[in-house]
Amino acid sequence: MRHLLRNLICSGLVLASAPVFAGPRDEIALIKKVFQEIQPSSLQRNREYCGYIGYDLDGELVASKARRGRKSSCTPRDPRNIDVIVASYHTHGGYEGHDGYEVPSVEDIESDESEGIDGYVATPGGRLWYIDTEDMVISQVCGAGCLMQAEGYEPEADADIRDSYSYDELVTWYDD
Repeated sequence: MRHLLRNLICSGLVLASAPVFAGPRDEIALIKKVFQEIQPSSLQRNREYCGYIGYDLDGELVASKARRGRKSSCTPRDPRNIDVIVASYHTHGGYEGHDGYEVPSVEDIESDESEGIDGYVATPGGRLWYIDTEDMVISQVCGAGCLMQAEGYEPEADADIRDSYSYDELVTWYDD
């Protein structure tokens, strides 16, 4: 349903002036730009930063202003510049020497799913993840180092991280 709504919005059936949907590449380009701006503060302060991306009234893909959260949580404010939200975004803060921050949490995928949107997560190791809540799968858009990395990040600590996980695999991964 979410992806159908996104396609309707982008085809102009919901917003008359909406552009033809160019696919997730536009989202990924925008989200990389957002993370490029907020990742340094997130890593330095060891705090999550969060917000939304979506379409404004003119049908343009935009991001909301990032909100600074806590060490391991962040709740974005309702965006004033977005008419239709398509995804959340958040960082995972600073590096703490273990792989728990390098993979989106079970709560991350459940939170996006409960809002009816997808999500993007940036990790201290510089990974970019996409959360697909329709299929309940997380996938790396790009691996360690594709975004700014935390000082002292050690890739050996999370060498076993896979490129994608289903929801059930994610639950098992965190239980181990």
